Amino acid sequence: MMEKTKVKALPQFSVKVQSLATLGAIVLAVALPQLFHVVGAVSGLGTALGATFLPMHLPIIFIGFFAGPYAGLVSGALAPAVSFAISGMPNLAMLPLMIGELAAYGFFAGLLRNERMPSFLKLLTVQLAGRLVRAAVTLVVVLAVSKTGITLSSIYMSVVTGLPGILLQWATLPLLLFFIQSKLGENRE
Repeated sequence: MMEKTKVKALPQFSVKVQSLATLGAIVLAVALPQLFHVVGAVSGLGTALGATFLPMHLPIIFIGFFAGPYAGLVSGALAPAVSFAISGMPNLAMLPLMIGELAAYGFFAGLLRNERMPSFLKLLTVQLAGRLVRAAVTLVVVLAVSKTGITLSSIYMSVVTGLPGILLQWATLPLLLFFIQSKLGENRE
């Protein structure tokens, strides 16, 4: 008879650990897209590689799952703003959408971090919540400033373009979360 292994809940980390995790997530969320843009430029794909693989999303969702909702929310809100300040990306029209979406990803991942449900289902819930927040922010931006250049078709195309990135998240984040939970569980026994 196979013994079922229990994955222990992640601990509540200190403010210092959460702050360092937030800083690390912001650095990764700014650096990874730049790496994808460089690879895209070298390969002749331009910035399409970043829009396709959504590299900024990975560290933000992960940090929410790892360090909790506040670290996820703060890193998700600050990473696009820091990236814009350093590189001009995402562009100004997309900045509020990215801030809302990534903050939601980090926050909801943090809320679900210790819920007893499969990691893949947690990730799907986080992705859906982030996209719903992005849609709400888009609606507010379009209503507030009708000249943003954001249309329903551009939203649809951003989802279609980002499908490889969503698949990348499905392939990596549940495994990474399981690995972290099992390692932290080993250290607490």
